[in-house]
Order: sequence, then structure tokens, then C-alpha cells
Amino acid sequence: MEIKKQSQINNISLFEVTYKSGNYFVKGCLGIPDKDRTYPGILYLRGGLKQVGMVKKEWVAELAQHGYVVLAPYYRGNEGGEGKEDFCGHDREDAFNGFDELAKLKETKGEPLHIIGFSRGAVMALFTGMVRKASSIVCWSGVSDMTLTYNERPDLRRMLKRVTGGDPVTHPREYERRTPLTQIHHIKAPVFIIHGKEDKHVSVKHARLLETYLKGSKKPVEKHIYPGMPHHFSSSARQHAISEMIQWIKRHNNA
Repeated sequence: MEIKKQSQINNISLFEVTYKSGNYFVKGCLGIPDKDRTYPGILYLRGGLKQVGMVKKEWVAELAQHGYVVLAPYYRGNEGGEGKEDFCGHDREDAFNGFDELAKLKETKGEPLHIIGFSRGAVMALFTGMVRKASSIVCWSGVSDMTLTYNERPDLRRMLKRVTGGDPVTHPREYERRTPLTQIHHIKAPVFIIHGKEDKHVSVKHARLLETYLKGSKKPVEKHIYPGMPHHFSSSARQHAISEMIQWIKRHNNA
């Protein structure tokens, strides 16, 4: 992985990274606390598509200040990276390979690695947790069923038809391929679910479905639903959720 320092926020050094993912070189943001020691790692998987929902360096630094090395892939085709996103299709390799690159850093050597997925990043997080040994997985305002997303979001249907080749009726296998629920038994780590009850972008049904499937597969799961919160929480609710999330992650540092 190629690492170039970009900036500093408080005691966190931020870098632009370039790493190989399949046939492409993709880019991301890496945050490392300045104190020279090892830290647990967090792979942060963003939501959105292209510039919508792009990684915020301030968010990477905020997570890192809790005592973590944080790697946030931009996904292929973004910020100068090669290739093209296909919304949890082949671009999930960017998450898998990002996890591997995080594990190779000297700052994370021997430390547990966690995954946080926001919105569509939750799909990427869950699939990564099926094929990599994470200590915990957090799904925040997360998608869990791509057909449900198609039905709930008319504004996304054109994009979904483009990446899948059609709709859930004509191309059901492509939507199933992007839906982690039917493969949830492969999850290897406990899952923490955070969701706003009034989320209009990704309805709370996704959180409830994910919890149901995880419990059905006898996987450890904890769900926190925030009354009145939309997709992006208010400042106070966000800080409360971050505090709860970090406490939960720390309990799984030795998992």
C-alpha cells in the first residue's frame, strides 16, 4: 500500500492511501494516532455512491481519536482511483482488500480489527465480516436488503437497474447477490445495529430484518433504535450513538 501524508487534525495524522483491489488501484483515507504504539483497527465503509456520501476526513480523525487506526476506502473509481463502483457488487473487493491492508500496518500488528458500515456501507461491512476475521461489525443506518432498497427508493432505481441489469423481478439473482441476509450464517463476529426510527433513506425495516436474520442464525447482535432520528442523526444523537458504539467495540477488542 502506498501512503502519502495529507494533513493533521489534533493528534491524528491523515494519509491518502492507494492499494490494489482486484485489477484496480483504489484510494482511501487513513488516520493514525500520533503516539508511537500499536492500536486496534477500524475499517470504515462509507455509504452513498461516487461523491454522494464521500468519506469525511474529520470523521476518520474523530474515530481515530478514540484510540484506533482507521482506514476508509473511497471505493473504486473515486478520488483518482481506477475502476467503477457497482453498488456492493464487485466493488466489495475494495472492502475485503482494505481490511487486509489495515491488518498489514505496523501500527495494528497483533491488534483486533473492527468494521463500521454506514448506509450501503453496511452491506459491504457484512460481506467483509463473512470472509475476514473481524472482532466486531457495526451497521449504522445500514442497508440489509437490496430489493427493499429498490422498492423504497424510486430515486435510486435507475442506478440499481444500471448496475444489476434490471429490476428485482427480471434480475433477482443480482439483487440477492447484493443482499447479505441470505448468507448471514457466514458472519463470524458480533453485530451492533444503530438506526434512526424516522430514516427515510434506509427504513428501519432494514435494521429489524438484519436483527431477525442474525438471531435466526444464532449470531450475537445488539440493536439500538433512535426515536425521531432520520438517516443522518442530529449532533447530540450522533455523539450519543458514537459513545455507545465505541463502548461496545471496546468490549469486543479481545474477541
